[in-house]
Amino acid sequence: MELPKTEPIVLRLEGSTLIATISRPEAMNALNAPVMQGLKTLVEWLGTPAASEIRALVITGAGEKAFVAGADIKEFETMTPAGAAEFARNGQSLFTKLSELNIPVIAAVNGYALGGGLELALACDFIYASENAKFGLPECTLGLMPGYGGTVRLPRRIGVGRAREMTYTGAMISADEALRIGLVNKVLPQAELLNAALETGKMIASRAPLAVARIKKSIHEGMSMPEDKANELEARLFGELFATEDKTEGVRAFIEKRKPVFSGR
Repeated sequence: MELPKTEPIVLRLEGSTLIATISRPEAMNALNAPVMQGLKTLVEWLGTPAASEIRALVITGAGEKAFVAGADIKEFETMTPAGAAEFARNGQSLFTKLSELNIPVIAAVNGYALGGGLELALACDFIYASENAKFGLPECTLGLMPGYGGTVRLPRRIGVGRAREMTYTGAMISADEALRIGLVNKVLPQAELLNAALETGKMIASRAPLAVARIKKSIHEGMSMPEDKANELEARLFGELFATEDKTEGVRAFIEKRKPVFSGR
């Protein structure tokens, strides 16, 4: 499979799991225009038939100090109010498209995930963190506020009260605190972080991809619906799976007491 060119994001394929490493270690992997363009290229490619063999995506940062330590603040110096609003809308659009990918996306956070870095992690399905990880939305310390969906996704992830505290103070929290409040799913030694995310990606990749995609859709869309509408969505998606070859294979394999071989059809 030919992977797209997404520099400075480095892509590596492990079976059906793609690892995307943001590689600007000299700048703590900050989100500048080339990184955002690389992410855009990657997200768009993952929505095409050329990427049909990819079953899971892991996003991480190069080096041991940072996942992504925020946006490149130098780009803000000459930005106008109208330009800043457009800048935010573009980032929000990209992160929304990332969150809506059919495949699960795991953030492997090694070190600092601040500002846009935390917003990127929040656009992923869930987060694994190294023991030295630090999380925060410190924009208010610069006279700014989160602009890539931080005030939208964080309260949905950890609750309104805790999100207010983090965004009003701009304070950082540790990996252990992030685990306690439900921001991250797992905390691991730095040396084990990527392998743990990769193993989870491989486990997901072994499941029926059409089923996983519909589970993700049901959770993602159902979160913003009344319960009765969300249940109706779930029922419709459940029914759709009965028209797939994977459903036939999965049920037959269960009855025959063997491992299923899913084709994604």
